Amino acid sequence: MRSETGATREELKSWSLRTAVDCDVKMGPLRYDSSHTILIKVNDFKPDRKLDPADGRPKWDASHVKMPYSKENIFMSKSTFWKDTEKQPRWDVISKHLKKLHKGSPTVADIEKAIMAYNPQYQDSWSFAGLQRYVQKIPSQESIFSQVIPKIAQLALRLPEWVRRAIPLLQQGRSHAITLSQMQIATLLANAFFCTFPHRNTTSRNAEYAEYPTINFSSLFGNPSNMVMEKLRAILQYFNTVTCETSQPSGLVTFQRCCIPDAQLPDWRGKDELLGNIRVTFEGTIEKEGRGLLQVDFACNLVGGGVLGSGLVQEEILFLMNPELIVARLFTEKLNDNECLRIKGAQQYSEYSGYSKSFEWSGSHHEDLPRDNWERLQRQIVAIDALNFKHPNEQYQKNKIKRELNKAYVGFREEDHSPNELPTIATGNWGCGAFHGDPILKGLIQMMAAAVAKRDLIFFTFGNKLLKNDLLKIYTLLKERKLTVGDIYVMLEFYCIERARKQDLDLCSYVRTYTMNSPL
Repeated sequence: MRSETGATREELKSWSLRTAVDCDVKMGPLRYDSSHTILIKVNDFKPDRKLDPADGRPKWDASHVKMPYSKENIFMSKSTFWKDTEKQPRWDVISKHLKKLHKGSPTVADIEKAIMAYNPQYQDSWSFAGLQRYVQKIPSQESIFSQVIPKIAQLALRLPEWVRRAIPLLQQGRSHAITLSQMQIATLLANAFFCTFPHRNTTSRNAEYAEYPTINFSSLFGNPSNMVMEKLRAILQYFNTVTCETSQPSGLVTFQRCCIPDAQLPDWRGKDELLGNIRVTFEGTIEKEGRGLLQVDFACNLVGGGVLGSGLVQEEILFLMNPELIVARLFTEKLNDNECLRIKGAQQYSEYSGYSKSFEWSGSHHEDLPRDNWERLQRQIVAIDALNFKHPNEQYQKNKIKRELNKAYVGFREEDHSPNELPTIATGNWGCGAFHGDPILKGLIQMMAAAVAKRDLIFFTFGNKLLKNDLLKIYTLLKERKLTVGDIYVMLEFYCIERARKQDLDLCSYVRTYTMNSPL
């Protein structure tokens, strides 16, 4: 038994985990190409690290984000004299009302009036009860509402100035990256806060953006639950930071959709890699103790999950602590089985305690991570979505296991770097909460995917000592018996057959029996 692979928090500190800083990968020069859209002027960035917005204009088509200030974004207003309709640029209406919020000391009623002025069709369906309860509930000594709302309005108004180049949609079946400055993200999120993005207010099946997450904040404002109160505390803390001259962020963030064609996915039966270096701990969290590692976002296929709704588990918490991630919802189409989303450079703005209903925002976070030579913070996050097993026994089927292996592999693999340039993966109970995944099976799947991707892995069991012990026993047995990933895949195929006959067959016990009977 290799007990050194499991640890308490103190032992965890002594482990040698390869971080992004340790890898110190020097990127090539920042440059435009067909698979990478950059929203700043590259020539100004190279010598002086300036983050000036790249020239261009928005595009109003099915391949790009439809921007609030586009000339095609038309508002139909009623003429009071002739009781007829008149066309005018919607941005004119938006600007008029945001300027009022910027100049005054706005109340929730003022915000509602402004938002509904350019979204009149939702007059009877949108509520601002959540935002109103936030204002009433937050202690006066903590409240930043009246000070920060005018600043968010001013930030939103700067969108045409700061984001000029068309933003492509990260669509299914195509690998593509978008790099933009943190302040460009801030102005985009300020517009999401005031619900200005056109065609993004419905998720009905036939809607234009049915395959995209919501981005406008209307769904958040209408929910008066305690959990939403905590979400608003984190979001307003973010805006308070980015609108203060002394704390404005000054780097870049890259969002990259990665797609591996099915023909290039591994033949799992034939993989001869042995399991790599695996650590397991019941203490610590991915975002704190996994700082600087490749942090796995237990994602929904619509990235961000319920961050702008009622959801508040691992992915939503990650997006609230690092709100720049929320902008991915603006341009990332629903992930397919062979796709992931990578984010490099997102900043953490808040601390928290608890989980789900016990979640609480606990204050601002001081970010001290170093930056790479593209001025991105050394934080790497990968969003991979697990299957939702409404009937848990479905996960013990060969095709379901293969799907999860492929998804984890897509998230873990980075073909442009050698293994010693890749930080350790920080992961845990991926898809094991509301999605009903078996944590032993998911742990084994991620170990296999990491081995084929040639990366080390640390698994956080989130306080579950029994799970830690079980995973360590399995890992140790498989290492001692020198089973390859292909051998383990065959073992899981046999387990699926046996499980179909005996649905209470324990996976840990089966692995123990199988490995002890396998030849050395």
